[in-house]
Amino acid sequence: MQILRCPAQLQLLEETLRKSLPTTLPVLGTVMTVARGNPAAHEVLVDSWPNFNIVLTRLRPEEHRDPRDHYTNQLAVFYRDKEALRALLGGTEAVDRARAFQIIGLQEGLDEAVREVAGARGLHVE
Repeated sequence: MQILRCPAQLQLLEETLRKSLPTTLPVLGTVMTVARGNPAAHEVLVDSWPNFNIVLTRLRPEEHRDPRDHYTNQLAVFYRDKEALRALLGGTEAVDRARAFQIIGLQEGLDEAVREVAGARGLHVE
């Protein structure tokens, strides 16, 4: 996963996400915030650029205070491909499984994929 920091990339991503509203709403808000100064200390990650399959937004890791606080470690996700979502949840370092976290997304199949990957790793899902 790569972190997008360039204003031009963030603007292009914002325009692309607007075309898929309302399913992109959870990540679009954070992308807009990051592009406009990022007062909330979030970051935007994509699996590849410019042809991405998944966008993940999260609080910068150095901003985490309590590893048990799943509200602080809130992730928003938009994906074009379920396999990209499974890869994100199962094998990347973008999701810190040592901390409690919650994933927000509006797409069908998100809950199923989370439970599937968590079950395979023996993790608890609420």
